[in-house]
Amino acid sequence: MTCPGFSIRPADPVDAARLSRFAAMTFRDTFAGDNTPQDMERYVAEAFTPQRQAAEIADPSGAMLLVDEAESGDLLAYARLVAGGGCAPVAGQRPMELRRFYVARAWHGRGLADELMAAALAAARARATDVLWLGVWERNARALAFYRRHGFRRVGEQVFDLGGDRQIDWILTRTLTRVGPPAAR
Repeated sequence: MTCPGFSIRPADPVDAARLSRFAAMTFRDTFAGDNTPQDMERYVAEAFTPQRQAAEIADPSGAMLLVDEAESGDLLAYARLVAGGGCAPVAGQRPMELRRFYVARAWHGRGLADELMAAALAAARARATDVLWLGVWERNARALAFYRRHGFRRVGEQVFDLGGDRQIDWILTRTLTRVGPPAAR
């Protein structure tokens, strides 16, 4: 998908090191002000290594979408989707989790997140997903408003361990309608 100023594409294994740096940066930008440096670094050191990003990119159960700036090729945002339900409040026959969705701070409010969400929804529908779900920190008001605007509704909560600090994530879901011709019977 190409949009003015940026393009959205599936990640490739060669993107792992670059994604590792970007993922750590956007995670810190989003949460460092509300968490201890020790908890942040412990989580980042485990979650965003180049090896882990390479494994996530290669995972056939999901999809990793990257947003590149058209002129420079700089990474601006990414989304990671993973097939499966994972927790009791998620109802659906073919659920998929939107496990990560991050946009560089300089691109907030410029429409890029809406385009990435449209691409993530399309990727989920392409895998015949009937429910897209995610966990979002109960204190992340900006993200909660964004997801509400995109049709997600709260169905429960779960614990998220940030470097030893047990936090509450709200579980949000959105039912997806099938696109295309009806399945053969």
